[in-house]
Amino acid sequence: MSVATKKLAVTGPLRILIDARDSSRRSALSRLVAETGHIVVDDLKSADVVLLEGSDVSAADSLPVLALGNTDTRVQGMLSREANAEQIDAALRAVAAGLIVRSSTVENIGFESTRESDARTLLTPRELDVLAAIADGDTNKTIARRLGISLHTVKFHVESLFRKLGARTRTEALAKASERRLSDTITL
Repeated sequence: MSVATKKLAVTGPLRILIDARDSSRRSALSRLVAETGHIVVDDLKSADVVLLEGSDVSAADSLPVLALGNTDTRVQGMLSREANAEQIDAALRAVAAGLIVRSSTVENIGFESTRESDARTLLTPRELDVLAAIADGDTNKTIARRLGISLHTVKFHVESLFRKLGARTRTEALAKASERRLSDTITL
């Protein structure tokens, strides 16, 4: 079952597969996970979420992954290696519910721009609406009200804009969109 189709009720305990290179760290994470009320499993097929410490994100294709101390953007969740039990518990529940988790203490790597072959990926009409609202200085909440969409949907569109434009901030997204508009203009 893919990540996109797997939605879990996150009120009860989750089944967590722990993947850490160091056996003492794996034991410490197992204790932490058990103390937060989750069940540690040894089989990928019976797991709801993978708690990863290291660089092997091969499970990222089949299950939500919460990575500690890793900046691989293919995973749904990234926390610092020093995250506490409360942060790990909240992040595990969030990635199990299909959300993306990024800790402010993990290096802000932003979104990578699209590959050169995709550089002219068109912005959708709704992304253009969101970009115009950003240019007006609107907050996400104001954009949601203005466009009649949910706050979550606004955040999705902002993230998509950042990714397509290769931007990390709203200001950078506006600048790159302006540059793109100029380069796409045809002079007759």
